[in-house]
Amino acid sequence: MGSPDTNARLVALVDGLQTAGALTDPRWRDAFLQVPRHLFVPDPIWADDGARADGWMVPVGRDDPYWWENVYADYALPTQVDDGTPAGADGRGRYTTSSASQPSLVASMLEALHVTDGMRVLEIGTATGYNAALLCARLGSHNVTSIEVDPALVELGSTALEAAGWKPTVVCGDGAQGVPEAAPFDRVLATVAAKQIPYAWVEQTRPGGIILTPWGNDYAATALLRLVVGADGTATGRPIGDAPFMWLRDQRAHRGRWSDYVDFDAPVLTSHTDVDPHHVVAHGSGAEFTVGAAVPGLCRAWFDADDDSGEGTLWLYDTAGSWASVDYVPGAEEYAVEQAGPRSLWAEVEAAYRWWETHGGPARDLFEVTVGAEGQRIRLAPSDDRTRPADLPSAS
Repeated sequence: MGSPDTNARLVALVDGLQTAGALTDPRWRDAFLQVPRHLFVPDPIWADDGARADGWMVPVGRDDPYWWENVYADYALPTQVDDGTPAGADGRGRYTTSSASQPSLVASMLEALHVTDGMRVLEIGTATGYNAALLCARLGSHNVTSIEVDPALVELGSTALEAAGWKPTVVCGDGAQGVPEAAPFDRVLATVAAKQIPYAWVEQTRPGGIILTPWGNDYAATALLRLVVGADGTATGRPIGDAPFMWLRDQRAHRGRWSDYVDFDAPVLTSHTDVDPHHVVAHGSGAEFTVGAAVPGLCRAWFDADDDSGEGTLWLYDTAGSWASVDYVPGAEEYAVEQAGPRSLWAEVEAAYRWWETHGGPARDLFEVTVGAEGQRIRLAPSDDRTRPADLPSAS
């Protein structure tokens, strides 16, 4: 098909972002209007295989109306599967390994950087080049450095940037190491998620500078973390919202189905709990955050009953042979628990949840993350009724 009126679609997208409150700064609005998204979305993108509905993805090219319908919609678009080599024998893809981020999330993150003219920014994860182009439009190409670990994506992003007229410094390398030869930076912006914030990012940011990154673990929703670098060589900050992104490649989550990690024939310990399992998985809640931060290596899956009973089961597991299940029944005062493996996973989860209750059920944004040379520390931040931080409980 022929190209639609891309300028009209671009204006409509930007207007929509502004109406939704994701785009409030006129300088960033101008930047978005200078960067047509279709120039940074490759051919093909990937979509669920609706014909088979089996969880695999199929490529969709620029000549398909679906491609154009989605390029200027507020959606994240899978742009690479299986690290560039589709796993399916028929050319279908299994796992998304790179994507064009959702424009509203891109806008919110860029505004959260709090940039001013002349600032130098390091972007972790070039991918399609779209985010780097927006930074260039706002700050000038000479102030933008972007690093990407995947050589194929370096080629993709660099080519798109050059064709669109932007000339940031693009480096092929491990984003976790940053770009020390170009440091220091005023801002570091990651478009990949981290479980452990690389200290290199702190070292390469000026005191008073900001690091903005998606951050979390395999259990809890990925939060957008904003850290301010101090003169003492540490960076401290709090979660400021949701930010669903793929992980740094050396920090990726495990792959496979939850059942691959559950030995259904293992000896089981049974018990009961009065903790509603819904409470420990509530998206973006302080309870979910506490459990994910306090119980290392924890993963989860939730399944509702096929009927209209409202029943469900929470499965908890790690990748070393421990698992637990909690059966939810509406109106029940207690819920059946089964556990197996070296760890008592539900006991660890319940201890973390009780700690959260004891400390007043704080919201996620009341927790504080500090990154230093010795590692990462997560604490409940001081408040009016608590002058000192409260450390999370240690898993038993």
